Amino acid sequence: MTRTARRNRRMLQVTGAGAAALLALSACSSSDSDSAGSDSSASASASDKLSGEVTVFAAASLKESFTALGKEFEKEHPGTKVTFSFGGSDALAASITGGAPADVFASASPKTMKIVTDAGDASGTPATFVRNQLEIATLPGNPDKIASLKDLTKSDLKVVLCDKTVPCGAAAQKAVDASKLKLTPVSYEEDVKSALNKVVLKEADAAVVYKTDVKAAGDKVEGVEFPESADAINDYPITVLKESRNTEAAKAFIALVQSPEGQKVLSEAGFLQP
Repeated sequence: MTRTARRNRRMLQVTGAGAAALLALSACSSSDSDSAGSDSSASASASDKLSGEVTVFAAASLKESFTALGKEFEKEHPGTKVTFSFGGSDALAASITGGAPADVFASASPKTMKIVTDAGDASGTPATFVRNQLEIATLPGNPDKIASLKDLTKSDLKVVLCDKTVPCGAAAQKAVDASKLKLTPVSYEEDVKSALNKVVLKEADAAVVYKTDVKAAGDKVEGVEFPESADAINDYPITVLKESRNTEAAKAFIALVQSPEGQKVLSEAGFLQP
């Protein structure tokens, strides 16, 4: 074999070895890339999965609806738990500004929500998700024949109102003022459920509460509509709280409340669309 032939043979061997090395590197690179892509996808999927506890402070009138939505949320997101604290919106707002740990606040009025936003405890701008209207709750069968707000001024009737500091009480006072009537309740209750319960227990003849609470009570009370209630409809705002320990889950719960599914549950409970 000539010197030139031997040189050409060595060059072909080197070239072939280089090509094989390049192919091997390319295969490794492709495999690493696919692996990285798979890991990235798995990581993204894991980060999208919600878990942990979500604490929701909500107006007492939302108890039935939010309890149902909480169960639905836990069903949709295994590994999560929704814990509720229901009560008068003013008391809940005071708890939040006082440092009580919570992720979501749903208030029965913009005024009580403002307590939280003014203190800098809300994350973002609260959004109105439903509205609510007042109704008179009477004893079953309406034995006192109550047909109007004016009938509640009768001296022989035991009437209960929510405290003026809570949204249902403020709305009731607004309706009473608009009608130029004067009511003398036997008691002012800390929230709408407490006011309604007085009638359920037959400790009062009537109470001015929300339509949603009358509906939730079923045959334990009877509801009487009155025109002045149209001038005292409450907007319900909701927000993620600044000190939330589970922000993503809190946002997801609010998304459920605002979704068609959530709005259906609230509408069926008697709430009005925002």
